[in-house]
Amino acid sequence: MPWDTRRPGGGADGGSEGAGAARSRAQKQCRKSSFAFYQAVRDLLPVWLLEDMRASEAFHWDERGRAAAYSPSEALLYALVHDHQAYAHYLLATFPRRALAPPSAGFRCCAAPGPHVALAVRYNRVGILRRILRTVRDFPAEERARVLDRRGCSRVEGGGTSLHVACELARPECLFLLLGHGASPGLRDGGGLTPLELLLRQLGRDAAAAPATTPAVAAAGAPAEPRQRRLLLLDLLALYTPAGAADPARRELLGDRPRWQRLLGEDKFQWLAGLAPPSLFARAMQVLVTAISPGRFPEALDELPLPPFLQPLDLTGKG
Repeated sequence: MPWDTRRPGGGADGGSEGAGAARSRAQKQCRKSSFAFYQAVRDLLPVWLLEDMRASEAFHWDERGRAAAYSPSEALLYALVHDHQAYAHYLLATFPRRALAPPSAGFRCCAAPGPHVALAVRYNRVGILRRILRTVRDFPAEERARVLDRRGCSRVEGGGTSLHVACELARPECLFLLLGHGASPGLRDGGGLTPLELLLRQLGRDAAAAPATTPAVAAAGAPAEPRQRRLLLLDLLALYTPAGAADPARRELLGDRPRWQRLLGEDKFQWLAGLAPPSLFARAMQVLVTAISPGRFPEALDELPLPPFLQPLDLTGKG
């Protein structure tokens, strides 16, 4: 329900002063309405009330200079930030394409596709991410790939994909869901790194920051948890990395061979460095996991004898 502030008061004869006053009043009302909607989503108010607010209020200025209501895409951003799962599920079920469309210019810094998947990863909203991925199952392949492999803004997000975000922030559940639904692990960010290369650099920095920590000591202390999560991310990426795709990481691994052998273990080091094929166990897990179609992921995991390192992952988002 947009308001056109170019027609203040009694119309065009109101003059520039009247137009400015009307625009100022409209801006103040937009700010009040926007904050009220923010609070309502934050407080997890019922979906019907949020949709009534969204349909009857103006919250921001659109590209044509008019005060306008939030689109389903913009409402989904609020639901993601505040983890309002019921509202997110409603928006995705009712407006599947509009909810994942790019928001208006006031919500983004460039013309990149909708940021919803990356935002779900950034805030670790596993439940909403799973619902987004379930929604895009029905999209045509090209449209689905645009959502899954969206590259973020080069200035703000470093041009990375949602997989890069998951590796950067150590979100193994999000990474597994994305990979299982067909996200591409071979894409590079603005710095030319694949998710695997980014992860190896982070592991290298972690090791350099705590050079005196032995594995036994690390296992007993909280500081080792980020490193353990990164190693889990590495295991997940390895499941979906085709033969030869790890070649760009070889130079870094072979440049400091003893350290990487210690960090990764001999079998994993040998494979990632291209010195040996993956172990039979790793190859078997690759075949099993990648054979699951996106339409049956992650439900079909319940039918597999998962290795211990995957069993603690909660892919439901229930917590």
